[in-house]
Amino acid sequence: MVYTIMLQSSSMGHVFVSPLNWGLGHSTRDIPIIEELLRQGHEVTIGSSGNALALLKRECQECNFILFKDYPAPYSDSRFFLANFAAGIPALLRAIAQEKKRFEEILAKNRFDLIISDNRMSVYSSETPSYFISHQLRYSMPGYLYPFEMMTMPFNSFFHSKFEGVIVPDIDPNGGRKNLSGKLCRTHLDATKRRVYYAGILTGTKKMKVAEDLDFLAIVSGPEPQRTKLEEIIMKQVCNLPGEKVVLLGSPQKESHKKIDEHTTVHSYVSTEEKAELMNRARFIIARSGYTTMMELAELDKKHGLLTPTPGQTEQEYLSHYYARQGWFLSYSQYKLKLAEGVQKAMNFRGFPEMAKTRENVKKLYQDVLRLHLA
Repeated sequence: MVYTIMLQSSSMGHVFVSPLNWGLGHSTRDIPIIEELLRQGHEVTIGSSGNALALLKRECQECNFILFKDYPAPYSDSRFFLANFAAGIPALLRAIAQEKKRFEEILAKNRFDLIISDNRMSVYSSETPSYFISHQLRYSMPGYLYPFEMMTMPFNSFFHSKFEGVIVPDIDPNGGRKNLSGKLCRTHLDATKRRVYYAGILTGTKKMKVAEDLDFLAIVSGPEPQRTKLEEIIMKQVCNLPGEKVVLLGSPQKESHKKIDEHTTVHSYVSTEEKAELMNRARFIIARSGYTTMMELAELDKKHGLLTPTPGQTEQEYLSHYYARQGWFLSYSQYKLKLAEGVQKAMNFRGFPEMAKTRENVKKLYQDVLRLHLA
């Protein structure tokens, strides 16, 4: 059921923004877009659910909000993410169809001048300019499933054809420059290629003028039970690292803050603002290789880190291996993670190349694309 209210469109244009609630990555990269729209005097209504909606209510208080549930994330509770994901495709397609019906209910009660969907495949209208945000024009699969990987492009392209444009939060890989998402943002299909706008990195995490006085920041994240497994591995080894250390466990239901030795602090959970400050202060970051985190490292110009992809999540596994091949960041399997050894080896890697930052990218996105549809 959709809970909504009647909203009047402003003379400056009314924009509907709807991020997928699979983790917070979709909503956090939408924050700078929302802020730019508000800065330009537009009305913004956000439709989402769960943690994504809660975060955006806190960060974007000038907006209107609609509870708009999406489909459940196909996370696996084991290393066999791909098999579980494939088995869940029929249910996912049914959920996408149901999402379209719920969105039609929202459109019947509200008027929008522009629709921005972050990875929600049914959030579009044939009567209103609609844009889709995704860094994955194709999906990564193991080598033996390469034919299926190629099939993901027409699958995605079918949905892309419903939208006026596809906004990719990465730099254009066709200009000879190395980009953050590697092959994931490439496609050879015209239906997608002619709609793509490469916006550059987009993240709500901002660079702060603070001292880098924290030697190591370890960020433990991911679906259970893999999050807990990584926590156990990190906690056994982190005290052996030299200097000041902070560990973020990403476990808000067990809120605690404690020092486990003179130089090591463990937080079960911190706010978005506190996490951003810790990332700014850290000289070295240990984290999953999720794309949101990678954009944060690029935004903050962090040059030293150690990546450990969530087992079975093929995107993270691909990205971490891709970065290692480029000489940007060292990657370690969760099951072979040796912090002291990994930190030493990781110092030989150089971090991401210099690239335009979010503030510049979002202003250009507005001027090149979004403002064309708004009075």
